[in-house]
Amino acid sequence: MASPSSISLCELPLFPLPDVVLFPGRPLPLHIFEDRYRLMINTVLESDRKFGVLLWNPTISKSVNVGCVTEISDVVKLNNGRMNIMTQGLQRFRVVEIVRQMPYLVGKVEWFEDSAPDAEALAVGGKVEKSLREVVGLANKLTHKDNIVPEDLPTDPIYLSFWVASLFFNSSYDRQELLELCETGTRLKKELSLLDTLKSELAARAAIEDAFRS
Repeated sequence: MASPSSISLCELPLFPLPDVVLFPGRPLPLHIFEDRYRLMINTVLESDRKFGVLLWNPTISKSVNVGCVTEISDVVKLNNGRMNIMTQGLQRFRVVEIVRQMPYLVGKVEWFEDSAPDAEALAVGGKVEKSLREVVGLANKLTHKDNIVPEDLPTDPIYLSFWVASLFFNSSYDRQELLELCETGTRLKKELSLLDTLKSELAARAAIEDAFRS
């Protein structure tokens, strides 16, 4: 695994959320109602509109140390200071140090990215897209719907891997594992395995339905 490439350390407001793992390029709508997070959002709106999202584990009352910075794109103010915001994931980070816990969490973070995808990663990305389209086609057959793979499906293998990870992995801990990887090819291989398993399960169900109808 390639070492994460540190750019520089900076302080970042942090928003721990249970069951939420945000990936670069993916949207995240949030309803803000707690006083401390209303303060945080109002503060970042006056600066660069960015804050970090971390997966929170309520069982141990602790967050992970790898997350994704997100940028606020839209704000709807509600009664009593509450608000609905739309954000967009930008870049992954690793928390190096917590510098403040009140009134909201602030950490010193370093940024990191995947190593450059090689030819193998590009090839696996093509297999992932093919398997994804087959899964959607089988799901449509079973549900009698006409869902399609989005026209703006990422062509870049890194962002394709983030897209699949955010939508097809139900476990937040599985998604967190994929977020922390620094190799696109490894992430895509895990996703291809999941999609191929889904495809086999859906194909078996479709065959059973066809047998009953015949």
